[in-house]
Formats: sequence, structure tokens, C-alpha cells
Amino acid sequence: MKNFIVKNYKYFLAGIIIGLVALALTLMGNPQNMGFCIACFLRDIAGSTGMHSAAIVQYFRPEIVGIVLGAFVISVIRKDFKPTGGSAPVTRFVLGVAVMVGALIFLGCPLRMVLRIGGGDMNAVIGLLGFIAGIGVGAIFLNKGFTLKRSYDLPLLEGAIAPASSAFLFILFLAAPFLFVFSESGPGSMHAPIWAALIGGLIVGIVGQRLRVCFVGGIRDSIMFRQFQMIYPFIMVIVTMIIGNLINGTFNFGFENQPVAHTDWLWNFLGLFIVGWGSTFLGGCPFRQLVLAGSGNSDSTITVIGMIVGAAMAHNFGLASSAAGVTTNGMIAGGICIAVILIIGLLNRKKVA
Repeated sequence: MKNFIVKNYKYFLAGIIIGLVALALTLMGNPQNMGFCIACFLRDIAGSTGMHSAAIVQYFRPEIVGIVLGAFVISVIRKDFKPTGGSAPVTRFVLGVAVMVGALIFLGCPLRMVLRIGGGDMNAVIGLLGFIAGIGVGAIFLNKGFTLKRSYDLPLLEGAIAPASSAFLFILFLAAPFLFVFSESGPGSMHAPIWAALIGGLIVGIVGQRLRVCFVGGIRDSIMFRQFQMIYPFIMVIVTMIIGNLINGTFNFGFENQPVAHTDWLWNFLGLFIVGWGSTFLGGCPFRQLVLAGSGNSDSTITVIGMIVGAAMAHNFGLASSAAGVTTNGMIAGGICIAVILIIGLLNRKKVA
């Protein structure tokens, strides 16, 4: 046991740090069980910049900027910054849209899924089962030769676009907040102080870049290669959240009365099934895509843009769920996303020996 802990302590520590940051940001004002949610925060940014008009989910989230810049800075320091891209950009954009639609049907990304589990939300456990199933289906396609082809080395400027754009928007947010839209009620009106959100994002971005934390990659590798190291951050986030929520008196075990969640078992399952399957094809979860974008990967930058567009579409077309449940439009969109991912999977296989 001692050797096991010594060998894997970095992965345990990564999960604890991410969990503590999420707990701290929640205590400072972020919505309950949403101390960190990539899907929710990208959705809020889309609303704050006028891409959708859902009044309760509009705020420029510095956490996203922090993740990208944290990954950028540490990748430069550690000489890991390597601009690459050119691997099926349009397909990645479409998959980014699909992943976001699935996440907003469930009401959260894989990171928020584990935060919700740590808060006692059993709806998120149903989501976890769908997430694992989606990754499992994706793994079958990978074993059958699925590929989006190789990436290529690109000029330095190409890799710097994501961190530079993030920094520019953040400076604009500070200097000219009147250009942005802000919720006066609902989840978008709940937020930690700007400085805390940015620092929290920087910390999580650095941890994610150094240890390659990925909630999809951890499950995928355990299924395909019996390698379990990347599962440990996943587990430790949950453990940290459970302990923190018990101490704070915010642990609420069950399905009912969970913050920003619904109880539709089927669509909690299918929402994260879409996220798991699509993210397996993309090579990483939404959090991992942000970290890679900050590290110079323009394919991930395009994926993130797809997720932002997907968030705007989800609210403009009534696809996103709410505490009241899943919309009819959301169910139709979920079915379309599954069909699109299946077609992408079938059309991007190569023969394997």
C-alpha cells in the first residue's frame, strides 16, 4: 500500500487540489455543486458575450481564462508548448457542438458530474454510468481503427491564439464590463470574486497540464489498457467534495432537490453518454480540451469554439435542460447528436492489421 501511494501520490494530490479549488470557489459565491464546470462556464461566457439571451446564465467566467493561461504558462516554462493542428478541424468543431449539447442536457460536464456526486447528487451517478458507457462505445471504435488522422506542427502564432484571445477578453472584461451581459438572477448571477476565480483557474490549469488530467482519458485507459492512474484524480475529487460538503453542511444525498439538476434518469444517462462518446473521439474531455488549447493545440481550440457555439445553440433553440427537466427539443437534439457521432465513427475508421 505504501509503495502504491508513493508511486501515485501526484494523481491523488491533483484530485485533492481540484476538489479544494472547487469547494473554495463555491464558498466564495459560485453555484452549489458548480465550483467548476467547463460546460456551464463556457455557456455563461457565450451568454455574456451576446451569443444567447438566456438571462439566468450570462457571466464572463474568469475560471476558463485561468485554465487556458495556467496551461499556457506552465507549458512554456516546462518547454511543453508545441503548436500543432490540422486533424479534421471541421469534424472536431461538430463533435464539440455535440459534446456541449449532451452536457447541457445532463446539466454539467464530466468535472461537474464528479462535483455533483461529491455533493450527494445521485442523478450524477446515473450520468456517470452513461459517461462510462459512452467511453466504452468510443473505445470499441478506437479498437476498430477510428482516427481523426494526425496533427501537424504549426507556426508559433497559431498555438498562441487561444491564450492570447483569452487574455484579451479578460482584459476587456475588466476594462469595459459594459460591453458584456450579466445575469441578475439564477446561476449566472452567482460567482466568486474575479481574483479568486482567476487564481482558481490558473491552479487547475497548471495541475491539468502537468499531470494530463482527463476524466475521459482515465476511464478510456482503464478500459483499453488496464492503466488506472488517471482514475485516481477522478476519485479524489469526489472524496474531497464529500468531506468538504459534509463539513460545510451542504451534502444532500438523493435524487430530489439537487442544485441545478433534474431527475430524468434516461436523459441524465444519455446526456453524458453523448459527452463520453464524443470526447473519446476528440481525445479528451472538455477540461482537457481547454488545457490542450492553452498548450498550443489548435485542434482543441477549434473544439472549444465548437462547444461555445453548441452552448449558444442549446439556449437559442431550447435544447438545454433545467431543473424542471429535459425539453422536447433537447431530446430531439440528443438523438441527432448520437446519430452524428455514430456517422463520424463509421466514416473515420481505417483498416487495422
